[in-house]
Amino acid sequence: MPGRPTTSQTPTRLLRYAAGRAEGRGDELATEEPLEIRLAGGGVRRTVALTMRTPGADAELAAGFLFGEGIVRERDEIRGIAAGDPEAADPRARGNVVTVDLGDRPLPDLGGLERHFFATSACGVCGRAGLEALRVRAAPLPPGPSVAPATLLALPRALAAAQGVFAATGGLHAAALFDAAGELQALREDVGRHNALDKLVGWALLAGRLPLAAGVVLVSGRASFEILQKTLAAGVPVVCAVSAPSSLAVELAQSFGVTLVGFLRGDRFNVYSAPERVAPLPL
Repeated sequence: MPGRPTTSQTPTRLLRYAAGRAEGRGDELATEEPLEIRLAGGGVRRTVALTMRTPGADAELAAGFLFGEGIVRERDEIRGIAAGDPEAADPRARGNVVTVDLGDRPLPDLGGLERHFFATSACGVCGRAGLEALRVRAAPLPPGPSVAPATLLALPRALAAAQGVFAATGGLHAAALFDAAGELQALREDVGRHNALDKLVGWALLAGRLPLAAGVVLVSGRASFEILQKTLAAGVPVVCAVSAPSSLAVELAQSFGVTLVGFLRGDRFNVYSAPERVAPLPL
């Protein structure tokens, strides 16, 4: 439908079958639409990524993505972020573009972004080359903070309670930032778990809150290498996931002293690295 507003929820009609009967009813779906991320600098403009995302917080998504990839290192490098492209031929595409302006600064080397030129909402391409690149960009994290086991166990309930769009659609991932006492600082949702985290990191970057040296991040899916890459770039010392970590995510966490918690659900969790931040932890 040309010209329709871009929102995080899309209405639909369906047939629900239950108790031996089918009935028509309305429902809400999590919106999934493409976002073109452009970078402008030194008089040059380039498209650097296309990703499928849930509309909303697009400026944060672009900023967080570029920060996680090392293209933008400081908030002051960003002259401005513009949403939309009024010259797009397709009216539906006009709201699905965001341009990050670096001002007079020439565009950096963008060769490493080729793997992101088109990505699904569930994307996450990584490998040992990425791990070696991180060893050049990042240093092991310092000690602290200390987080109580009871605080960690309470995080999934706090995340679920704050997921407004998920409650309506049942179709979104979330990334949430907590302090060491378990107080929610910020939460972002998206059909893509990497996008949700990019939005959260982008929020922190644009708000001048990086590094998140006292933060605890919880993601609603699994802990992949790319999730750890993005949180490490943001300086997050404690990363939690409700599902499993990958082998390379654990290797990265161990290499940089990140406390990685997986299968955080119910009354249990696993600590895969740097358990000293989870205290007291009776053995």
